[in-house]
Amino acid sequence: MNRSRGPIHLNGNTLAVLHDTLMAMVSFVLSVYIRLGADQFYLSADYLRPGTILFTLVSVAVFSYMRLYRGLWRYASMKDMIGIVKAVTLSVLIFAVLMFTLNRLEGLPRSLLFINWMLLLFMLAGPRFAYRAFNDRTFNWSLKEQDKIPVLLIGAGNHAEQFIRDMSRDPNSTYDIVGLVDDNREQKGRTIHSVPIYGGTDSLSAIMDKLERKGQRPHKWILTDDTIAGATVRNLLELADSIGVPLARLPRLSEFKHSVNDRPQVRPIAVEDLLGRAQNVLDRESMQKFVEGRKVLITGAGGTIGGELTRQIAQFKPRELILIELSEFNLYHIEHEIRDNFPELPLIVLLADIRDVHHIDVIFKKHQPNLVFHAAAIKHVPMAEKNIEQAILTNVYGTSHIAEACQKYKADVMVMISTDKAVNPGNVMGATKRLAESYCQALGRMEYQGKHTKYFTVRFGNVLGSTGSVVPLFQEQLARGGPLTVTHPDMVRYFMTVREAVELVLQAAVLGDAMKDRQECIFVLDMGQPVRILDLATQMIKLAGLRPNDDIKIVFTGLRPGEKLFEELFHFSENAVKTTHEGIFIASPRFTDMATLRKGLETLLVTSSQRKAPEALAQLKLMVPEFKSLFEH
Repeated sequence: MNRSRGPIHLNGNTLAVLHDTLMAMVSFVLSVYIRLGADQFYLSADYLRPGTILFTLVSVAVFSYMRLYRGLWRYASMKDMIGIVKAVTLSVLIFAVLMFTLNRLEGLPRSLLFINWMLLLFMLAGPRFAYRAFNDRTFNWSLKEQDKIPVLLIGAGNHAEQFIRDMSRDPNSTYDIVGLVDDNREQKGRTIHSVPIYGGTDSLSAIMDKLERKGQRPHKWILTDDTIAGATVRNLLELADSIGVPLARLPRLSEFKHSVNDRPQVRPIAVEDLLGRAQNVLDRESMQKFVEGRKVLITGAGGTIGGELTRQIAQFKPRELILIELSEFNLYHIEHEIRDNFPELPLIVLLADIRDVHHIDVIFKKHQPNLVFHAAAIKHVPMAEKNIEQAILTNVYGTSHIAEACQKYKADVMVMISTDKAVNPGNVMGATKRLAESYCQALGRMEYQGKHTKYFTVRFGNVLGSTGSVVPLFQEQLARGGPLTVTHPDMVRYFMTVREAVELVLQAAVLGDAMKDRQECIFVLDMGQPVRILDLATQMIKLAGLRPNDDIKIVFTGLRPGEKLFEELFHFSENAVKTTHEGIFIASPRFTDMATLRKGLETLLVTSSQRKAPEALAQLKLMVPEFKSLFEH
């Protein structure tokens, strides 16, 4: 039976092998010719054929071993050049040893080896870099320079260098990079790929005037430095808005796609950029060791913090991941997300209420978790003010149930998620979280002698984009056409992205677990500088391409029940102690006697369970002396 054969297609890797094999063969013959010349070339008759075959075979074997064929010629680099030098050198040395073994290099000129080394190096590297140059400087421009958008890059680091390189070799790029700005004074006057660095961000107005005189006025500013502080981004946004230039940014290098056809895409400035700061260096190896092979239980696993804890912990290969959540909707979503992304992970999802002490006991008895992250809580300040008893039952008694179960079933570590509102609380939510902190500290102090559960509390401010926070509210109001509602013109808050907050929670847990001399720490995350809510509203309107109070109104609604103008991270009696991680501090503990605490909790439980809000509030004030309610209930 005859079978028709289609055409043979050679891929890039096969062509590279054929090219390098041919170059090895030609380089040996050519080096002999160069060394002997046309008149004496006949003297090579005894070794030319076997030498050519041997050198070619040795070279092919070495090239394969050194993986010269793995690199794409389109992206030939100095690293590829170093690999070629090593491969050629090794090929010549092995060939010389073999020829010496076979015939003591009889009749073979010694200088031939050096000539061959030079020739083969050029014949391998030359075509690669010529191919890259051809692709980077193609002659088919679809956009003329005058049709491109002139842009100014802010930041003269690795991101800027990669972006300039990508734009220069892309014939369809839409940007003409006319200059760079960087606050490193030593960079001024230098260039990156022929693009000049004009100065720092403090001279942006002068730089814009200079470029305008040259006929190169930028139509856009692009941030290329992902370590730039949020305050600097806010200032740049203000300046760009006053000049009438849009501000955009590049993604981080870690966010770039890896396809050879992809290039970094400029994206608009986001709220996270306005509030951002330099990324903390994390000890992920220690996090992995802390979690891997252990049973981990997370309460409130479907919420903003609990959900992110679940995602990050799942990456560290726990022996078993147990999720507790009261909301059926939230639990459904986090379960499907984790099962889709981590199909091999043993996952247990439980619809449970942390206020149900008997159910919590059953869960702990059955699953015996090693690590417990307690994120379940009533966190919305006005909601807690309107539902005092529920906030107490969840935030205080729910926490005590989890903490007691950790002690009873000998969990290794319990981490409680707290809030800056627990410091000098002016609302029920903050007071209940402070009481929960006190309970965990007191229980941890009792546990110290038994060397069982270590209790840690991690305290931080507002999480950007969390349920009920101001940013999603502003986004909804913007979508409706305004107005944006701000409670008070002087209100300020600390903000942190949920990812960074959870990363630091895990880092704090690792630090606490490594401590041998204390068991009941309150870790406080470095929240950076507080942000004025009015400024945030103004900047979000500008990010939407609108004008504050012209296109979108900002109205002041007055402080809501329980709200303070500013939050604190430390009580006056808590000294901020530095840890080995620059993003994490320790608040020196304020201890409460457990017997006194439990006696007060009995009264609080009775009044809350009987829905006696005034009596419950009075008892809460008695147990948290620094609680100064801002409004009468």
